[in-house]
Amino acid sequence: MRVFLTGATGFIGSKIVPELINAGHEVLGLTRSEDGAAALVRAGAEVYRGSLEDPQTLARGASQADAVIHTAFDHDFTNFVANCEKDRRVIEAIGGALAGSNKPFLITSGSGMGSGAPGEPALERQFDRNNSNPRKLSELAGEAVAAKGVSLAVVRLPQVHDTKKQGLISPMIEIARAHGFVAYVGDGKERWAAAHVSDVARLYRLALEKHEAGVRYHAVAEEGVSMRQVAEAVGLGLGVPVRSLSLEQVADYFGPLAHFATLDMPASSEWTRNTLGWNPTGPSLISDLQRMNYTAAAH
Repeated sequence: MRVFLTGATGFIGSKIVPELINAGHEVLGLTRSEDGAAALVRAGAEVYRGSLEDPQTLARGASQADAVIHTAFDHDFTNFVANCEKDRRVIEAIGGALAGSNKPFLITSGSGMGSGAPGEPALERQFDRNNSNPRKLSELAGEAVAAKGVSLAVVRLPQVHDTKKQGLISPMIEIARAHGFVAYVGDGKERWAAAHVSDVARLYRLALEKHEAGVRYHAVAEEGVSMRQVAEAVGLGLGVPVRSLSLEQVADYFGPLAHFATLDMPASSEWTRNTLGWNPTGPSLISDLQRMNYTAAAH
């Protein structure tokens, strides 16, 4: 297939490109920079110029392909609500270009969108429309375009990691660096699901090749890693103390990420593994945090 890939030069998208090409697909990769274009050419992809700020450019890219994988997202958490709204507009624009075509359209969301009862892992068959996380707008937009005849499925992401990046944990590392200590909330029992970026890239390919409209996949290798474990690994890497915070201290320490710091977000991928034959084999989140070069991460 000829696949239009948004976020093609990003952390996850740049791993999806070779995953698709090595499986015999063609990639039309979105970028807005010269460096991004050069990286796509080196990877064997075709370059497409466009921007999240101009959703119609993405709609035109989608119309030139047999399928679309949408991984691009603005991760500026100081404007998180606005960026979730931006993602909604992009999904609606791409959906408008694909309506009635039966072309596969994979969008991206967070594994927490499948949350059910407190303490229980998120499940693929669930969608928490009352979730306080505005990222639900991506899935609501997906449902809206699916209702207009778009063959859409959702890939939900946990904390995606390697030794250089770890989802929400990466900005939290910089927060710890600025404060001079690593913090977790209360007893640190909040859990975050995780998966290595290579496993996530493979899941996107499998979800495309075995496409089924209307389903949600969980790219989850580890159901839940405790925030205390994460904090202790980061503290060791940075060489700084690890402390527990009260709920009253969370906002001052975590700033824009305060909402996430108190969430318990375990997630299951049993259905996804059985459906796609996906078997994650990458390193664990803690092992990547232990092998990370924290000096390099500061630059």
